[in-house]
Parts: sequence; C-alpha cells; structure tokens
Amino acid sequence: MAMVGLFIDWFNNLEPGIKVYWVIAIVSSIVFVVQTILSFVGIGDFDVDMDLSGGDALDASGFSDLLSMRNAINFLLGFGWAGVCFYDKISSGIILCIIAVLVGLAFVAMFVYVFKKMMKLESNGAYDINTATGKTCDVYLRIPGNRSGTGKVQISFNGSVQELDAMTDGEEIPTGTKVTVVEVVNNNILRVEKL
Repeated sequence: MAMVGLFIDWFNNLEPGIKVYWVIAIVSSIVFVVQTILSFVGIGDFDVDMDLSGGDALDASGFSDLLSMRNAINFLLGFGWAGVCFYDKISSGIILCIIAVLVGLAFVAMFVYVFKKMMKLESNGAYDINTATGKTCDVYLRIPGNRSGTGKVQISFNGSVQELDAMTDGEEIPTGTKVTVVEVVNNNILRVEKL
C-alpha cells in the first residue's frame, strides 16, 4: 500500500505534459508484456494476421493488417517511452510529439520485421501437392492393387512430412515399401509405383 502511495505522489508531482507520455508508456508496456506472455504460452494471437507473402507493397489488405491491436500497442510503446526519454531534452512539445510518433512507427516496423523473420523459421506445414511427382516416399498404409482403393504414403515437402492418399495401377503395395510418385490425380491422390 505504501508503494502505491509513493507512486501516486511521484505521479502527481510530474509536469502535466510528461504525465501523458508516462501513462501511455506504462499502460502499453503492461499490455505488451501480457501479449508476449500469452503468445509464448500459445493462448493468444492478438491480431497477428499480417500479410506474410513477402510482398513489400502495401495494398488495401496490407494496410489494414498494419492496423492490428498488436501493432497499435507496439506504436504506443515506442511513442510513450520516446516521450518519457526525450521530454527533458527537447523543449518544443510539437517536435517532441513528432519524434515520439517516428519512434512509434519505427517500433511497428521493427516488430513486423522480426515477426516475419520468426514466421519464416516456423514450419506451417504448407505444401504444394503438385510438386510431389518424382519424389520417393514410404507406404504408411497398404495400397490396394489395380486402383481398387487408396492407401497412405508419408512424403516430405521442404522438411515437413505429410500423410497423403495414394493408389497404384499395379499389384498391392504393402506397408513399409519405398515407392515413387508417378502423377497427382485430381489434386489430392498420388499415383505411385514400387521402386
């Protein structure tokens, strides 16, 4: 309770201009820490739906992605702490506000850049089945002969192992057999042959 009283006394003795920056800095820092903890625990994504296609141009959807909750907090974090740090060094309130805005925008750019780099490291399991032709894979569930049914194969796409339906024109292929993909049928079934 004494700490709260000391904090209130300290805050009340501040100049009115810096109080705004302190409130923004403290609130955005608390929200940022909570967001980060929840993201690491895997509970909350908080609007992390940025365009990760690698395009640098900002179209209408790319611009709306920049206006997410996470980026708003990143902006306020940079804005608030820049205002606190430069308040005594810059006498003009307008110049201080402009610098704080620029630092806030720099925080958004930095966090977007770091997030994109982290997403490139994370395997999302995305693959293009049409690149399977010619690949070697293992039969996971036996494949009935003469296209009389489908079995399953395990195939690797850029280090991500997928389990896909497969059929064969020849005789039955038992589990554990190495096969090669001859073609992709209907964009969802692999036609395979024994090696």
